[in-house]
Amino acid sequence: MSSVIEIADPQFDEQVFNSDKPVLAYFWASWCGPCRLVSPTINWVAANYSDRLKVVKLEIDPNPESVAKCNVEGVPALRLFKQKELIASHEGAIGKQQVQTMLDKHLNELEVNN
Repeated sequence: MSSVIEIADPQFDEQVFNSDKPVLAYFWASWCGPCRLVSPTINWVAANYSDRLKVVKLEIDPNPESVAKCNVEGVPALRLFKQKELIASHEGAIGKQQVQTMLDKHLNELEVNN
């Protein structure tokens, strides 16, 4: 069982762009109500997709470089990367089933293409 890895701007390229596995980056803020609703789903993803995916989370306020790199305009925000390529993104509150559907679709496509 894997857990969400908290990172900051200095670790972004290494943890996200240089990862062997696809990476789900979760952008959040302490003042964001919808982020509190999405966080349990992100923890669930880390626990249930650890064989296929790495999950990182970044608080947006202290990490403006990563926010700019990923064009995050609102939180919560999800960005799915394979190496440096953005595969999928979502901004705003999202339910567990929607996250699961998004991940299954894109991860299955990546596995078929490899």
